[in-house]
Amino acid sequence: MRKTSTSWRAVAALLAALLCSSPAAHAQASFQAFVESLWPDARSAGVSRATFDAAFKGVRPNLALPDLVLPGKTERDVKGQAEFTKTPAEYIDSAYLARLATQGKALAVEHRATLDRIERELGIPRQYVLAIWGRETAYGHHKATHYAVQALATQAYLGRRKEMFRGELIYALKLLQDGVRTRENLKSSWGGAMGLTQFMPSYYYQLAYDLDGDGRKDIWNSIPDALASTANQLRDKGWVAKLPWAYEVRLPPQVSCQLEGPPHARSVRAWAKLGVKRARNEAFPQHVLDAEAFVLTPAGANGPVFLAFENFMVTKRYNMSDSYAVFVGNLADRIAGGGDFEARWSNVVQMSAPGIAEIQERLKGAGYPISKIDGKAGMNTRALIGAYQHATGLKTDCWPSEATLKHLRAAQRTPEKKQSLGTK
Repeated sequence: MRKTSTSWRAVAALLAALLCSSPAAHAQASFQAFVESLWPDARSAGVSRATFDAAFKGVRPNLALPDLVLPGKTERDVKGQAEFTKTPAEYIDSAYLARLATQGKALAVEHRATLDRIERELGIPRQYVLAIWGRETAYGHHKATHYAVQALATQAYLGRRKEMFRGELIYALKLLQDGVRTRENLKSSWGGAMGLTQFMPSYYYQLAYDLDGDGRKDIWNSIPDALASTANQLRDKGWVAKLPWAYEVRLPPQVSCQLEGPPHARSVRAWAKLGVKRARNEAFPQHVLDAEAFVLTPAGANGPVFLAFENFMVTKRYNMSDSYAVFVGNLADRIAGGGDFEARWSNVVQMSAPGIAEIQERLKGAGYPISKIDGKAGMNTRALIGAYQHATGLKTDCWPSEATLKHLRAAQRTPEKKQSLGTK
């Protein structure tokens, strides 16, 4: 009986959409039909019809959010997020890092007992959970402003990752059903992340941690719970004890940015034999010499270079951005007593997502193993840009540029032969 009622509501909503005369009304009716399609999943998750209806009352898509593919637009027109639209120098801002590090050191003293317990129970060094807190909300000073249900529904309806956000939306409804939050205080980022360290709703249910022992997992108001929940997420994502995130290094001539990324990983000892040296002439600690590491060049050859470890990838699983993970790693180092990078960031131009996507498409068409055409200059894309630049006599800096794109366009009739990227 309930299935019949649900089906009728969906049909009625679709008919209403077809009968609406204005484009705006048609769009809203279509959105309402989408919302109704969520009801079976919400019901299966234990959400009542009353909670469901109250959660969506008056909700319309927020078309100002990033990462949306709007009607009449393509994925190349998507408004990107800061991690992918700012240059590394802009995102990994030294002055901002210095301010956050000063605050982080003070907070490390203030919350010493909490951080001691986190290290003891969860095995994550204090500076890393503090660094994520700093990066995500400036230690709680940046407040979320979006109603999470609206933000997640918009992303599930119009975003590039619809299925992922659909699942997160169901969990957000469950937060309301279980009384964890109310409609008034269920605030999030544009992507649905919540609390002091920006947890997605599903992670709240899977990994939130009640460190203060009050029987609630309060990632919004309890600093012990929020920091412990972050540590629990890092542990779940594969944190490796006693390893750093990365070391800044200097590369010898025979090791270039073309060798960036996990596919070219080898032991620190092996990299050292190739002439890779740690910045400021510091020695690599003995306990990391046999650990696997890979070259990381966030700005190609136009900035600091690193040997990165698995914990860099763990941080990326918290936020899938190289710049984000470098920011968090350096902030953690600063909180622990470290400082700025030795090398300076060059003033490179951040190419548009459509331009990077075209470079990726053309490289893939020329036989280069581009893993994903997404308009983002990740490790794989940077390394293969460098390989193409080297093979064609262009300046080899492993950074997407108009010069490289123009060369690729001109070469389409006579594709350049891809050269070897080197061997382990």
